[in-house]
Amino acid sequence: MSNFIQIPKGTKDCLPQESYVWQYVESFLRDKARKFGIKEIRTPIFEYTELFLRGIGEATDIVQKEMYTFNDKGNRSITLKAEGTAPTIRAFIEHSLYAQTQPTKVFYITPVFRYENVQKGRLRQHHQFGVEIFGSPSPVCDAELINMAYSIYEDLGIKDNYVNINSLGCRECRPTYTKELEKFLHKNVDCLCGICKDRLEKNPLRILDCKNEKCQNVLVDAPKILDFICDDCSNHFEEVKSFLKVFNIKFNVNSSIVRGLDYYTRTVFEILDKNGLALCGGGRYDNLIEQIGGKDVPAVGFGMGIERLMIALENEGIKVSEEETLDVFIVMFDKLFGKDALKLCNELRKLNISCDLDYLDRNLKSQMKYANKINVKNVIVIGEDEISNNYLNIKNMSTGETVKTELDAKSIKEALEIKR
Repeated sequence: MSNFIQIPKGTKDCLPQESYVWQYVESFLRDKARKFGIKEIRTPIFEYTELFLRGIGEATDIVQKEMYTFNDKGNRSITLKAEGTAPTIRAFIEHSLYAQTQPTKVFYITPVFRYENVQKGRLRQHHQFGVEIFGSPSPVCDAELINMAYSIYEDLGIKDNYVNINSLGCRECRPTYTKELEKFLHKNVDCLCGICKDRLEKNPLRILDCKNEKCQNVLVDAPKILDFICDDCSNHFEEVKSFLKVFNIKFNVNSSIVRGLDYYTRTVFEILDKNGLALCGGGRYDNLIEQIGGKDVPAVGFGMGIERLMIALENEGIKVSEEETLDVFIVMFDKLFGKDALKLCNELRKLNISCDLDYLDRNLKSQMKYANKINVKNVIVIGEDEISNNYLNIKNMSTGETVKTELDAKSIKEALEIKR
């Protein structure tokens, strides 16, 4: 074992005994999307680096520090998927989805790669569920997505979450605010942390999101963006709030919410659990499709970390039912009956009955022990008497009850359905 190669830092194996939780959560998310009329999109695990430079913004922490970027054999710069929105927009443009009836509503479940300090629920390869709506500028879409994200946690039993919302204005009104913010911050630059001093030159809005206590003290007196947004943006924000009230969603207006990506306009939001763990975030990005090279199409979306979702389930003590066990396990009196057992096993599977048998030449007693260990529902024993007389007994492993039936797959299925 001295030369054993271990898993890379920031990644995690999903073992067979826990994969059922992932399957449950993913199935729940897909069903939730279906109820909202949202269809799945799947994009490649890597893209040309330029897509993320345009889409995320060169001044963001993701682009500057966190992307997994390399040159391929053709000397093209390639980046592992750093987030889900830019690749989805690339597909929207490339396949002319904008020419179809709008809006376009899509979701994805995808791995995401970030080279950052490993945190609980935020690995270097983690997984996101994301939803994007293209083609509508309506504040209804903003509120609908917040409602959808909020209801995911509520319906899973994760209660007492809270929603922070803000408006970042549009490209017409935000520059005015940015200038005022820069003036204020330059006057207080000596009180900023080292990271925010760098942000001041590249992306001053990101300073609003800094958790450093020194910076937070400075920001108490900073100009607020909601005092600078134009009438259109203000009206849009008021409508979003009114629709959230229709959904009975409690929210806080928090002017420090800017999100970590450059592309947001107008509505931004985040959902946190009662312990302050960030679960989900998103907002509107009306200029991003044009910025990436497409038409001027409005859009809004969100992304949630699936690992964070699972942590929240764990924190609430919510247990996911374990996956269904095998319907039938076939036990052989002797390996001479292996072909008969294998044939029956195959026929049962064709009838949609999960079935398995021994592959290790165990004796009868050991096969029964194994069947008990893996919690099968029913056991069938095949031997000389069963083959000669064309019958067998089905034993229910929970009750000990046995049912006699003919030795053929259809009869066994009928007997199992009677027992159910």
